[in-house]
Amino acid sequence: MATPLSADRLLKALRDEGLRVVEHRSWRTHNRNHMGPWGPLHGVMIHHTVTSGTQNSVDLCYDGYASLPGPLCHGVIAKDGTVHLVGNGRANHAGLGDDDVLRAVINESAPLPADNEANTDGNRHFYGFECINLGDGEDPWPAAQLEAIEKAAAAICRAHGWTQRSVIGHKEWQPGKVDPRGFTMDSMRGRIAERLRVRPPGPKPPARYEPFPGAAFFARGRRSPIITAMGKRLVAEGCGRYEVGPGPEWTEADRASYAAWQRKLGYSGSAADGIPGKASWDKLKVPNV
Repeated sequence: MATPLSADRLLKALRDEGLRVVEHRSWRTHNRNHMGPWGPLHGVMIHHTVTSGTQNSVDLCYDGYASLPGPLCHGVIAKDGTVHLVGNGRANHAGLGDDDVLRAVINESAPLPADNEANTDGNRHFYGFECINLGDGEDPWPAAQLEAIEKAAAAICRAHGWTQRSVIGHKEWQPGKVDPRGFTMDSMRGRIAERLRVRPPGPKPPARYEPFPGAAFFARGRRSPIITAMGKRLVAEGCGRYEVGPGPEWTEADRASYAAWQRKLGYSGSAADGIPGKASWDKLKVPNV
């Protein structure tokens, strides 16, 4: 059970998982909350659109149609893996489903029971993603789209502390539904489980570099892991002049390599003497050791 994510938290969770996200029109305030409660949230539901074309599908899921007003989900996952956000709050995507399935999702138990009843409001309890596919069993599922489904579901599970068992297909919830068709939900849950296991949330922390230790540091015979790290960066920049190494001791090979780096930066004469200065050091970006 969870309180729904705010628009900002949902957007951040998706982007932190590495997704390309497009904010469609007034998605942040677009919902069906006036028709019933939104929350507590228990899981993520995956659908296919039975449409083709990104813009057409996104517009349909935002607007809905006469008998089923939009939003028809929270996000539309395109063939190229882009997630288009179309709603935030209650959405017309899940309909009535099986209370036994809901209990299994809440308990994160497996296998899911058969969805043989339609007695429980799913729009209240599930985030929904519509994935652009004709649903005919022939329309392909590109790798980028499948990866985006995995990432989107994992992002929400991660935000709420859920496992992959909180992700289901529409066909596992409501009798008579077949979506998503073309891949199995067990295989998708396996992918989500692996992502939750190995990928931490959030963007990578900014790289940290060694501060300039001063020109006097680079004296013959000086030994330091900083010198090894510097040498590796010089090699990576194509400036290494080492027969063996680089190593932790400051040598003439280090000096010759650093001089090559200074010349690469445009220095010449005494300004390319192989003794590091702050400006050239900062450009080399020697990682912390």
